[in-house]
Amino acid sequence: MVIVIGRGHSGTRAISHTLIASGVFMGRVINESGDMLPPEDLYDACRVMAKYVIHLGNNEWDFSALHSMPIDSAFEFLVKRYLRHVLARNEPRGWKLPETTLIYPWIVRMFPDAHYIIWVRDPRDCILGAHLTDDLADFGVPYARPPDGDVLMMRAISWKYQRDIIRATPPPARKIAVRFEDFVLKQEETLARLEAFLGIPLGRIIVRPETVGRWKTSDVDFSRFDHLFRQDMIEQGYV
Repeated sequence: MVIVIGRGHSGTRAISHTLIASGVFMGRVINESGDMLPPEDLYDACRVMAKYVIHLGNNEWDFSALHSMPIDSAFEFLVKRYLRHVLARNEPRGWKLPETTLIYPWIVRMFPDAHYIIWVRDPRDCILGAHLTDDLADFGVPYARPPDGDVLMMRAISWKYQRDIIRATPPPARKIAVRFEDFVLKQEETLARLEAFLGIPLGRIIVRPETVGRWKTSDVDFSRFDHLFRQDMIEQGYV
């Protein structure tokens, strides 16, 4: 099983379409972004798990209980119902839905033997477009919503939350991190890494270099997000 983890607008559609082109079953109904539909059960699962996340203030959270407590039975039911068509298949299979990142700790516990592709993109590009996870409260995640309704700040906080939850989760046995920029600008090299990781040949899709570094032509003042982005930008080589 292949599970794609990555925030919305991180370019995960590229790897989803690559997997589909390679014969991996990614669901019976797929939208143009490569998401497996319908998503409502997984959205509800996100709201179940969020009840056990502790907000510490200052855009920090405690995820520790998620790693040892019993997984809520309602969560398991919803995830299995969302995945019923995937779980019924024997061939290479998996799914991509950005909201899966919000429940990464329990997904890893439910599927410890899966192959996890952790997809990363420069956060400055990532927050330029609107996504369902922009306001974490919509998925039950406790956080301090900007009182002035600053949408870009909400996106930046959501980005940090999703990176924090990945970092806090004990890594599964099979995990690979891939930068969207490397997939676009070094496609053959990146696909070779993924083929070695997955053990299957991968198809090639058309990539567009102009999707990299779009933030450079934006009029957004990204410096106001430094306190949210800085750690990951250093770790991921974006500075």
